[in-house]
Amino acid sequence: MKAKFPILKNFKIFGIISILLCATGLVGLLALPFGQQLFNLDIDFAGGTEMEFNMKQQVTQDLTNEIDTLFKDTTGVDPSSVTSSGDKNEQVIIRSTSIDSETRAKVIKAMQDKYSLTDDDLYNSEDVSASVGNDLKTAAFVCAIVAIILMLIYITIRFELTSGLAAVCCLVHDLLIMLSVYVIFQLPLNQNFIAAALTILGYSINASIIVFDRIRENLRTARKEPFEEVAERSVWQTMGRTINTTLTTLFTVGMIFILGVSSLKEFTLPLIIGILAGAYSSIFLSASLWAFFRKKFRKKRV
Repeated sequence: MKAKFPILKNFKIFGIISILLCATGLVGLLALPFGQQLFNLDIDFAGGTEMEFNMKQQVTQDLTNEIDTLFKDTTGVDPSSVTSSGDKNEQVIIRSTSIDSETRAKVIKAMQDKYSLTDDDLYNSEDVSASVGNDLKTAAFVCAIVAIILMLIYITIRFELTSGLAAVCCLVHDLLIMLSVYVIFQLPLNQNFIAAALTILGYSINASIIVFDRIRENLRTARKEPFEEVAERSVWQTMGRTINTTLTTLFTVGMIFILGVSSLKEFTLPLIIGILAGAYSSIFLSASLWAFFRKKFRKKRV
């Protein structure tokens, strides 16, 4: 396939775009050790109050919106989330920043009066410690590091170390873009982000491996051709597959985001961001980074 524009030769342009997209997320991470909080941490990380009621009816989107308004009118603050739970979606979970026992009692009474609930319908009303959030952050960080290391080992064995380094850079790039969006739009950062981020680690690496695999196949029949030319051709040969896979996935996840309840939207939004970032990195960065690392760490092609 004839390239319409040289991707590898424009690596600096795509690299600058990536740096700009990742900068905010990176600054947010670097600011954490200094006590500066740029992220909008949800109750999962910052601690707060969680209340669960048995509504004795199916909890619809309209009902969660209604409860959201009731909570705000009673406490004067917006809840972090109002989600349904239970096998029949008849329970509702309200999460918010920490509120005192007196305010919590007002919320309980308001819910009982409006929806004819009894004390037995209050399943849970407690403060969630911030230490739980710290445990979640530590576990998520460890899982991400272990996953990246294992992927680096796998790709190094299957291809070579330079391609493994390129793949890891793409993964970090995708995660930083997701974090940047959360900082810029102040989206609530909770455990849904952790699940989505770990999902994207697996999804994104697959797109890069497709490109790497085609490069390896083309190298077998083009031993005397410069690596950059082989990589360029390989990117264009796999671009259609990458775009089609990305669009197919986005259609499915997008419909869940549009039609799903708020808890599903909190999970699918970072997925959408990660999928788009993964497509960008696999097309415009993966092969270019591989070529860059080969040039830096290898004297000749093997």
